[in-house]
Amino acid sequence: MKRTAMLSALLSIGLGVVAQTVQLFDSGWLFTRNGNSQTVDLPHDWDIYDAPDPSTGATGTGGGWFQGGKGEYKKTFCTPTGEKVKLHFEGVYQRAEVYVNGQKAGQHGYGYTPFTVDITPYLNRGHKPVNTVAVRVDNSQQPNCRWYSGSGIYRHVWLQTMPALHIAEHGVFVTTAGVSASQATVQVEVSVANESDDVRSATVVVDCPGATHGAQQALETQVPAHSTQTVTATFTVQRPMLWSPDSPHLYEASAELKESGAAIDRQTARYGIRSIAFDATNGFMLNGKPMLINGACVHHDDGVLGAMAFDAAEIRKVRQMKDAGFNLIRTSHNPTTRAFLDACDSIGMLVIGEAFDGWRTQKNPYDYSTLIDSCYQEDIAAMVQRDRNHPSIISWSIGNEVIERKEIRVVTTARQLKQAILRWDQTRPVTEALCAWDQDWEIYDPHAEVLDVVGYNYMIFKHATDHQRDPKRVIWQTESYPRDAFSNWTYAHDYPYIVGDIVWTGLDYLGESGIGRYYYTGERTGEHYVHGGQPDWHGAYCGDVDLTGWRKPISHYRDMLWNDRPGLYMAVREPDNYRGEIHETQWSVWPTWESWNWEGWEGKPIEVEVYTKASEAVLYLNDRLVGRQKVDRQTQYKAVFSVPYQAGTLRAEANGKTVALSTAGKPARLRLTTDRTSINADGQDLAFITLEVVDSQDNVCPDAAIQCEAAVKGQGLLMAFASADMKDREPATSPQVKTWKGRALLVVRSKRSSGKIKISVKSSLPTATLDIHTVAVAK
Repeated sequence: MKRTAMLSALLSIGLGVVAQTVQLFDSGWLFTRNGNSQTVDLPHDWDIYDAPDPSTGATGTGGGWFQGGKGEYKKTFCTPTGEKVKLHFEGVYQRAEVYVNGQKAGQHGYGYTPFTVDITPYLNRGHKPVNTVAVRVDNSQQPNCRWYSGSGIYRHVWLQTMPALHIAEHGVFVTTAGVSASQATVQVEVSVANESDDVRSATVVVDCPGATHGAQQALETQVPAHSTQTVTATFTVQRPMLWSPDSPHLYEASAELKESGAAIDRQTARYGIRSIAFDATNGFMLNGKPMLINGACVHHDDGVLGAMAFDAAEIRKVRQMKDAGFNLIRTSHNPTTRAFLDACDSIGMLVIGEAFDGWRTQKNPYDYSTLIDSCYQEDIAAMVQRDRNHPSIISWSIGNEVIERKEIRVVTTARQLKQAILRWDQTRPVTEALCAWDQDWEIYDPHAEVLDVVGYNYMIFKHATDHQRDPKRVIWQTESYPRDAFSNWTYAHDYPYIVGDIVWTGLDYLGESGIGRYYYTGERTGEHYVHGGQPDWHGAYCGDVDLTGWRKPISHYRDMLWNDRPGLYMAVREPDNYRGEIHETQWSVWPTWESWNWEGWEGKPIEVEVYTKASEAVLYLNDRLVGRQKVDRQTQYKAVFSVPYQAGTLRAEANGKTVALSTAGKPARLRLTTDRTSINADGQDLAFITLEVVDSQDNVCPDAAIQCEAAVKGQGLLMAFASADMKDREPATSPQVKTWKGRALLVVRSKRSSGKIKISVKSSLPTATLDIHTVAVAK
């Protein structure tokens, strides 16, 4: 991926003006924390380099027992050419203050929204002027977040230059209307900003490739000093290629700004042509066709990388959800990254873009309740203006389980937040996740009336009486328990006014320590939210996919329910009292594994689950018939066999397909599998390498706990080496890990030279090695 984007060509020397440029500003920052300094490249999250520690972790059980605190980033740079020079931060957690040459240039409170600081007045001028930018980050006021936030400049930074008259940031806004298979109307709004002291006249040339009968329009505008003017061009596209999760086709529109006939700026915008509609009779319609929503809530962290939002990690996260059969992601509970939404657009994933967790009444002492009155307009504008061209986004969400839901002021707040969104985008419905922690629910009707689609967190059982009371209400379950996969599928399948289910969660994540856990007698009892939390845990185990990328059996079951593609899957329920008496919690599922290794349980019954939509499932053990079972909706598309344990091979058959599980032998070696054999030599790209402990027949040893140490040499750096065990206190960025359930994940970051990355992992088994190539990126 090209990391420096020249958004337009240089102007003629005679004009003395340089067109807008955007340059990645991530490398070579001096980071200081607690008196210690080191050079780092962004994205950077200082918390993930520490071990979670309940005795000192200021973020508490919600934040995963990490430290937070304060840090400072400094970088020197030469004054670039350009009338205006700005720094764009995709995300800093949190309470950032930006200083240039010792002078405060700007600040930003909310850790999840992008912001831009004009540094022009503070730059040194003259012959080869050098400047110092310092970013002070304060995440010391704890607790402030109900999940792992990370700390630092955890998303990209960009250095921008531009003429005083330019196309505004996110200044090209594309909407589509009258969408059908035969044609669509494309409207392109271009906002021109004038940051000079004079009135300026300009021409905006808008290009819409693919449009018929005039793919280019020239529009004249006059922009007063220190103001912004918007012009609009309308085009028709015949026989458009419609965007959908199955066919995510993207178009591109561009706007060129000219003054006195010379081009001075240019900006492009990717968009998709698609229509969305929600109603209680037809449900959710995409491009005029009904679609059931099988969604996942996903937090912003990238697992073993903490909050560091590398593009490759964000893309992988979307791909994992797509591969798991989901068609929608709710960005719980904050705006996500540009790279994440770009991936949703190109891979094909619907999105609910969420702004906030809570509002004016605190959930934590230092949460958004301390910022909302002064910042909500700015933060909503930052989210919506940046993200509104993404065809993947089908709804905006204004909040989640707000504490003040029984106060009449909550209706006013909901209206204010909705209006703040509609100021910038009127093409999508507004939703919010409502809940009840007691018997009250119907009293929230005035609140629900504000919303275009009403989000139900764990309250879908109220749907029938709610529909009688308000037949026009459109519902989606914005959070649900993982174990309720079948009942939630039936709700959406049977009732058109319920457009889908969104499980909590698609991925395991850091923080909210212990949610989704099962536990054994003798371990600390209770839910994750009990007083004192679950100090043995530092993350959440409620995801369909774990931190290493392994899809849990519940993921395969959910995929089979919602998607019509033929499939067959088999897993084994851990016998109660095999490791101890098992206790579940609200967000857990029974521990179920791809394992036929139950030494010591010989002759005792074990439940084997087979998931399929075939009419019959057949199970064999060591080629002997165990039984046949009818499978249909009445059996919840499961066949459950009770099998006396005997080592060997289980084999399930259904509709001509076969799956098998074999008893693994003793660990023989480590197997390394990379998601990519070559990565970009740009200092930003990542390779994700799965480590598995296998026996002599290459079967994964499902109980192997092997201590390993990784070394990375050549043109790469070790970023993380960790397992999916949420009780492991080893820092995720350490070169050491003990495998859990026979697995671990290693992440390597490229350097800036082409060549080879040599990875080796030592253990009590033979050393495992792997080479990855780094490829030069075109400049």
